[in-house]
This record gives sequence, structure tokens and C-alpha cells, in this order.
Amino acid sequence: MMTPKERAIAALTLKQPDEVPTFELEFQLEEEMFGKSPINYNDYKRAELDKLSELDAEKKIRVWAKHHADMYKKLEYAIWPMIYMPDMWNEDGSLSKYQKMVLKALHEEAEGKYMFHCHGDGTFALPDGNGMYEFAYRLADDFEGVLADAERYCVTAIERNKRIIDAGVETLILCADYCYNMGPFVSPETFSKIVTPYLARIIEDGKKQGAYMIKHTDGDIMPIIDQLVECKPHALHSLDPMARVDIKEVKEKWGDKVALCGNVNCALMQTGTDEEVIASAEYCLTHGKPGGGYIYCTSNVPFKGLPADRYQLVLDVWKKHRKY
Repeated sequence: MMTPKERAIAALTLKQPDEVPTFELEFQLEEEMFGKSPINYNDYKRAELDKLSELDAEKKIRVWAKHHADMYKKLEYAIWPMIYMPDMWNEDGSLSKYQKMVLKALHEEAEGKYMFHCHGDGTFALPDGNGMYEFAYRLADDFEGVLADAERYCVTAIERNKRIIDAGVETLILCADYCYNMGPFVSPETFSKIVTPYLARIIEDGKKQGAYMIKHTDGDIMPIIDQLVECKPHALHSLDPMARVDIKEVKEKWGDKVALCGNVNCALMQTGTDEEVIASAEYCLTHGKPGGGYIYCTSNVPFKGLPADRYQLVLDVWKKHRKY
């Protein structure tokens, strides 16, 4: 029997494991599924940890790590999200001593059977409503300045990712959203100039460092999916069905080049019937699973406000159909 880590690596390298692995970008249903947290997250802010001796801070972080390890083991995640960890960065861009303690404690809890993921992107993403007009004007009036920023963000991400990988994180999720439900935030031609070359460099460098690189973006990626695949990530996440991204089509056209993660419809998980949720989950497994190269997960995250029984239903479908 393979370990969860071995299943994830097999899927990410387009091989077929003994079971389809699962993970999530984030998990926000801790209280709903496991009850009130036994730890107070406010106690893990840097200012609070700084009040303790290094030995006491390490003891406290071990409690934090065991709590999260126990939770992710129960969920059977092959790759554990590291979103809610104590402060990661020092002002000079290096990892804080607390983050190093976290990683050490988690590695001990994982016993080599699981991986961890952190964010690792450094490319332009969808501007928010306040910045959209300004970004559009810059594309027209200061394109060279936009490219200079893209270069700077890219170099910063590569340097940061090296520190994360050296500290023991084996998977980087490149979390920059590029697309609305009606397509990317810029034309494919502009995207090929301001995003694709820099994304490819970040991915290439991370892979050289030994990390598994998963590109995340919501929305309708179909006009730019060729470019994303050409950047050679290990996997694409989240294959958003709310933007009409069909895992069947993606698997048929690109499944021999890139692993796939996701596609279970988050909107249906909140507003659909149980039957619709089951149908979405089974569709993903039916078309993502064959031949390997697939990690089962939602099309976004199990988000706060989602009924816990709906996410449990999604997990139950996975458990029923995960074996090859």
C-alpha cells in the first residue's frame, strides 16, 4: 500500500497510484467538522510568541502542529495546507524561527508519509476593483514599466521559494488568479508577454530545487490553458466548473502533459441538492481518475459558511471511488 505522499507524487508525475489522493488549497471548516479548536490562534501571532522563551515557544508550536496534523490525517489529505501557520517571514525575507519550528514539528508528525504546501506565485493576478483601471492605463501607457514589475515580482518569488523549499516544503501552489468566469483578465496575447514567461521561470526554478509546482487559478482558463501547460507545472488547480471548465475535455486534451486537481463544483456544494453534489464529484472521478495524473479536490476550497455535511458528502464519494 502506498503512503499518501507517494500517491500525490505519483499523480503529480502523471503516474497511476493505488488510490486517487486528495488535498485542498485551504480548509476552513475546522470548527464545523471537528468542533471548537483546542488552540487559540491569537496565541500564535509573532508578538505573542516573542513573549515566550524559545523552549516554551517550541513547545507551543508542537501543540499547534499536532492539532493540525491530526486534523489533516483524519481528512486524509496527502498534501497539508500551510496557510494558517505562525508568522513566516522576517523583514529581510528570510523564514522566521517560528516557521522553522513549525516545519520541524510537522515533519515529525508526518513521519515522511505526507507533504506540505505553501503559496509560491509571483506573477500578475486579477487586479481588484480599485486597481483595474489603473492597471489598464499602465498597459497602454507604461508597458515597459509593467514588464519591469513582472521581472521584479518573479525574481522575488524565486528567491522566496528557495527559502521555503530549503526549509522542507515540497509543494508550492502558485496562487495568482488570472481569470473571470468569462475569460482571462487580459487578452491571451498580452498574457503571453506579462505573465507566461515569468510563470515559466518560477516553475522551472522550483522544479530544479526539487519542489512539485501546482498552478492555481479560478475562472475560465480555456483561452490561456495552452500557455499554462507550456509553462510545465506539475499540475493545474482548480479547473473551475462554474466557469465551464470541463475536466473531461481538459483530461482528453492535456492530461498527458499535466496533472489535474479539482473540478468538484463548490457552488453546488452550497446551493445544489445532494444528488447534484454527488453527480459533480462522481463526474470528476470518472473523467479525472483514468490512468492517474489526478488529485481529487474541490474547485476552490471548503470555505467558511459551507455546510459541513456537504463537504463530508464530497469526501464520502471520494472514499467510495478512489481505488484503482
